[in-house]
Amino acid sequence: MGRPALAGRPFLVDPVRVDASVADVLARADRAETLPRLGGMARPNGVVIVSEHHWAFATRTGELHEGDMPGPRARAVRIPLLRGLLQLAASMAPLVRGRGVARRRERVFLFAALLAPLGFFALPDRLELPAGVITTALIVLWLFRGRTLRLHGAEHRAIAATEARSLTDAWAGTARPSRFAPRCGTNFAALAIPVTTVFDRLAPTSVAAPALMGALVAVVSIGVTMELWKAVQHPSGLLRGLLLPGLALQRLTTREPELDDTRVALRAVASVLRREL
Repeated sequence: MGRPALAGRPFLVDPVRVDASVADVLARADRAETLPRLGGMARPNGVVIVSEHHWAFATRTGELHEGDMPGPRARAVRIPLLRGLLQLAASMAPLVRGRGVARRRERVFLFAALLAPLGFFALPDRLELPAGVITTALIVLWLFRGRTLRLHGAEHRAIAATEARSLTDAWAGTARPSRFAPRCGTNFAALAIPVTTVFDRLAPTSVAAPALMGALVAVVSIGVTMELWKAVQHPSGLLRGLLLPGLALQRLTTREPELDDTRVALRAVASVLRREL
């Protein structure tokens, strides 16, 4: 844990030394006045943790992959809709660009699954819904295969421990912050579905290029959802009730993690915070 980041390449060292270094970083983070806001992503074999500047992917076999997040463009962050799309794209950087986080076949599958809905508009009406259901089912099965559900809960627990300054206790297992998270992508999906449905109903059907219209609807819907997502996260909490469907859905997309799962996530947290601190 003491060596510099290797741009996404993994390294393995003595587990005892790694755990001692992790515990030291977590203790320093618990004493820090301010810490960066963290996000994350669960994988079948590990957990990705990201901050605005860095990311780390810790695996259950002891590997650690590190890298830097793409920097935001100053002008773009002021433009509504566009800023949300860029933020969403940046959050996928470890999965798309990071070595060791996803294999090439996984990236091809994800890219194809994301583009597949654009072709649904060219299908007959009777086939459009079944195609959407099948595609969604394949994505869900791909996202939550292996031990992903427990590691998803571990990711949430590690981030909650960071915000509560209980990282050392979470590492020891004496603190067990919630496995449910208000900033989880599940909550974003729960918001995106009704927003996309509304824009799909409002979109004109008598157009020469239905695929192009479908792409436009998808892009606008995601941009609007990201703006709504930012509003929901506002400290005032006025729109916090919109998170309830997503939080309820997390009962399906997470499982109670074991201590070893939580420690995997905390190793990734320690890697990011070490570079931030």
